[in-house]
Amino acid sequence: MANPKEKNQKISVSSLKQFKQNHKKITALTAYDFPTAKILDEAGLDIILVGDSLGNVILGYENTLPVTMADMLHHLKAVRRAVKKSLLVVDLPLLGTRDQRPGTRVKNILKLIDAGAEAVKIEGLEHLDLIKECIKAGIPVMGHIGFTPQDIEKLGGAKMQGKTKEAAEKLIKDAKQLEAAGVFAIVIELVPEDVATQITAAVEIPTIGIGAGRHTDGQVLVLHDILGLTQGKTPKFVKQYANLGDLTKQAVQSYIRDVTA
Repeated sequence: MANPKEKNQKISVSSLKQFKQNHKKITALTAYDFPTAKILDEAGLDIILVGDSLGNVILGYENTLPVTMADMLHHLKAVRRAVKKSLLVVDLPLLGTRDQRPGTRVKNILKLIDAGAEAVKIEGLEHLDLIKECIKAGIPVMGHIGFTPQDIEKLGGAKMQGKTKEAAEKLIKDAKQLEAAGVFAIVIELVPEDVATQITAAVEIPTIGIGAGRHTDGQVLVLHDILGLTQGKTPKFVKQYANLGDLTKQAVQSYIRDVTA
């Protein structure tokens, strides 16, 4: 089956399931602003993720934990103005899960939908009840298992998950639980390739890997990592396709020389 975007069609949640059925790999990257999102959308990307990774990448935090709902809404609205064809997914930040008043968390998530998100990614199984609430309310949800950045302090850093037989079996069980709850896809992060392969075979919904090997149904990466724009250490599993950081610095230095001359 051809990519719907080849026919100038909009990617939808249902498109991704068709991709899995037809063995077409799913492509996804992060975006946090209008010009970047416009480039990605026009390039033909399947999914654009407004990730809470904006905490590290854009806002200069050490991790994603301080990112607020207001931060996510601000960047989501900018990206929304650019995206025409890609499926637009947004992360629910950790702080968006904290309010325990009945119905409040779903109301907050609906703000993301009202701002233009077409789906919300929610990390881990600890929020399974919230995931079910969202799906019941008609909000498409993408799951996320393996290493979950919002649990970075509890996990002791960005470490590979599912390395033992018991841990691998739990991840497969987690994926099946998320599928049963109604999520339309699952991100698998920092998991051994053989385990990610087993998870992908165990569920009928698409899996999207990040540091999980080649055999998931698709891949997602942080755009700044593949373009050489990340300030700091880049994960080992990332292939860098350009070094725009150095190019930008050289361009600015050329500008400075021209002006001062």
